Amino acid sequence: MASPFTQKIIETIRAIPEGRVSTYGRVAALAGNRRGARQVARVLHSSSRTENLPWHRVVNREGRISLSELQGYGEQKRLLLGEGIRFDATDRIDLDRFGWQPLEPMVTGR
Repeated sequence: MASPFTQKIIETIRAIPEGRVSTYGRVAALAGNRRGARQVARVLHSSSRTENLPWHRVVNREGRISLSELQGYGEQKRLLLGEGIRFDATDRIDLDRFGWQPLEPMVTGR
């Protein structure tokens, strides 16, 4: 059974809408631990398939894909482009334009 924080991470990632991205740190903060970015990465690595998470919508704090070419960089970029997210000449996403900012705090336990 997943810890409450892990479950909140999963719920937060599921809530990121199509055409938007969030950062590892922002997901962690919304899930209740602003210092839990590495935990978000762990959850994405271990649970993306089993939990059917939109893993491709999570990027680093610079608006860049953190995965290497061998880890799925190309697939993540292709999925994001397919949702209308654009990259600049340095392969960075404008977080002011495409970053997800929920209007209300995350509500869990539904």
